[in-house]
Amino acid sequence: MEAMIEKLALYMQYPFVRYALIVGVLIALCSSLLGVTLVLKRFSFIGDGLSHVAFGALAVATVLQATNKMTVVLPLTLLAAVLLLRTGKNTKIKGDAAVAMISVTSLAFGYLLMNVFSTSPNVSGDVCSTLFGSTSILTLTKHEVWFSVWLSVAVLLLFGFFYQKIFAITFDEDFARAVGVNASRYNLMLAVIIAVIIVLAMNLVGSLLISAFVIFPALSAMRIFRTFFSVTVCSALLSVVCALAGILASILAGTPVGATVVAMDAAAFLLCYAAGQIRSGA
Repeated sequence: MEAMIEKLALYMQYPFVRYALIVGVLIALCSSLLGVTLVLKRFSFIGDGLSHVAFGALAVATVLQATNKMTVVLPLTLLAAVLLLRTGKNTKIKGDAAVAMISVTSLAFGYLLMNVFSTSPNVSGDVCSTLFGSTSILTLTKHEVWFSVWLSVAVLLLFGFFYQKIFAITFDEDFARAVGVNASRYNLMLAVIIAVIIVLAMNLVGSLLISAFVIFPALSAMRIFRTFFSVTVCSALLSVVCALAGILASILAGTPVGATVVAMDAAAFLLCYAAGQIRSGA
């Protein structure tokens, strides 16, 4: 144990480790807050669909050799979020079908682009890193860290400022409309925030693991608590703790960051599930 603490103290002297921890905690906090709403509104599939869109956008940015890939990935993912929200209301194309159509097309298109216009001798490695995460979270520049910080602060401020409206449309959208809440506007805001979180999380967990990163903390908190506020607070705490533990464990053990964080989230879910069962029995 002492040797592990000394090793962690040594690693913490390096800026890239501190950058990874800062960005990882911010992403975990933002994703857990929106995860509760996504689960309760049964919108979790939107996060999965947008993660595939982000992969396709990243492939486009790679082919274009963009110096800052965020300038390509973020706008395209935001556009897809708006399209999914609008298309999901079309009676001819139901919400789940629209998500499946856009996400699968983006995934296939991205993989096709990366193969046809390959800019790297190891295409398979690049695709695997993008899908499942890599050590890119440990190679963040100061500019990328500040970009993540500002976007995360914007997400947290929006969630805090519109908390009551988000609460209203989460539990009873029809009633919220009846009392004058513009539910369409707030649903659009949620879709945009989800897109921002997914783009931020790609470096940490990869595009295929993002949905687990968003959903697990909310599901874990719901095993123990019942009120929206309690579930949201517990989800945020669990997500931050699992992110910190996962990143530190991956640094010490040399395992993939994204997979390690998701494994921590899954372990937390099992513990919360057991605690909930014991509580129900008692």
